[in-house]
Amino acid sequence: MNNHCCEAMSSHVNARCDVHDDPYACPDVLIDHSAEYQSYGLIVHDGGTSSITIDFCPWCGRHLAKSRRE
Repeated sequence: MNNHCCEAMSSHVNARCDVHDDPYACPDVLIDHSAEYQSYGLIVHDGGTSSITIDFCPWCGRHLAKSRRE
């Protein structure tokens, strides 16, 4: 398990749904996290697999690590 900025972020990153196998299909899963690129995003629940990259935690306001994706 990765260390995240706060307990709320950890809880949302590690959220799993008993109904949906795919986190993009579950309206309760809000955060997409890539451990490889150390990036965070808000999942866009429109039937696809897109997310909007975020630089700050929505719960504690801390600046998140710079993504290695770039």
